[in-house]
Amino acid sequence: MDSIFLLVPIVILFVAGAVKLFFWAVNSGQYDDLETEGRRILFDDDVPPSASPDAKRLSAENDERKAD
Repeated sequence: MDSIFLLVPIVILFVAGAVKLFFWAVNSGQYDDLETEGRRILFDDDVPPSASPDAKRLSAENDERKAD
């Protein structure tokens, strides 16, 4: 029974800290965009072929061949 007098204030402090942490997260914008992070793992951020350096070099070579 004596331990309950120690555990109740500790639990109250933990709950108050968790509530404060939750409100801090909401106010700082942690929950503004819930969809992007879930989709980011599904899709690769590969460079499109037209923007890669090799594609630009090959395109330039093809343009030179057409000019000859």
